[in-house]
Amino acid sequence: MTAAEAAPTAESATPAPAPAPAVPAPPRTPLVARAAAELIGTALLVAVVVGSGIQATELTKDVGLQLLANSTATVFGLGILILLLGPVSGAHFNPVVTVAEWWTARRGGDGVTPREVAVYLPAQVVGAIAGAILADAMFGEPLVKWSTHDRSAGHLLLGEVVATAGLVLLIFGLARADRLQFAPVAVASYIGAAYWFTSSTSFANPAVTIGRAFTDTFAGIAPGSLAGFIGMQVVGGVVGLALVALIFMPGRPAE
Repeated sequence: MTAAEAAPTAESATPAPAPAPAVPAPPRTPLVARAAAELIGTALLVAVVVGSGIQATELTKDVGLQLLANSTATVFGLGILILLLGPVSGAHFNPVVTVAEWWTARRGGDGVTPREVAVYLPAQVVGAIAGAILADAMFGEPLVKWSTHDRSAGHLLLGEVVATAGLVLLIFGLARADRLQFAPVAVASYIGAAYWFTSSTSFANPAVTIGRAFTDTFAGIAPGSLAGFIGMQVVGGVVGLALVALIFMPGRPAE
């Protein structure tokens, strides 16, 4: 063996760096806590919507001012709830968002499992009903009184498609663009705007729609209008996911 062969090379003399230790994934919040967050969050959201509607009608007879008060309270309430409960359950408060997230997860993305969907959806509906009853109780209204506010006109149904499609596009577009940290402000701002630019005042949420049928006040919706609104919200959710797939399609590597 020559001296050159015996001499260690730079590569052999320098030990290979040890691989970085794997960072364990943070423990996931228990499902019961996430379900509680969805129930309580949806309840408080409906309490804000219904309660501010009742308060507005007691303070003024001007329908424009009533809608302004209702939408402003909803913007602030929804933003705070997403900020608070988002780290726990994702702050869906909406069956369309939950099912859409499950759909994206089954296609390889992050999202909820079928078991979580089965827990989230009833929690959201029960929470919405409880929120409407709570708002009625706070303002001395009958705890349960079916709404007589008919919302079955075709242009209102179109408004629900637009409102829900825009909401799904916003949420999942933010996720695709890695901008979910802006969700509390972005989602609340969108709902506040949609109060005014959609004919339906942007329910965009089957659970909230069901809850609002339990109160015969400013924010109510007649039970006979539920099927149409919820059906159009589902259609809007599908349209929103299609728009996300179209607008945020992954780029191709350069040839």
